[in-house]
Amino acid sequence: MIIPALDLIDGNVVRLHQGDYGQQRDYGNDPLLRLQDYQQQGAQV
Repeated sequence: MIIPALDLIDGNVVRLHQGDYGQQRDYGNDPLLRLQDYQQQGAQV
């Protein structure tokens, strides 16, 4: 089982590389859109 995570920093959805705040990938400010992206890739919510 893989459990995807959504990290929120300053109102933005981000992905931290191995928990490093200096290496963030920004996914915008709408966590619902990211959740829907996970669903489109086959994740069951």
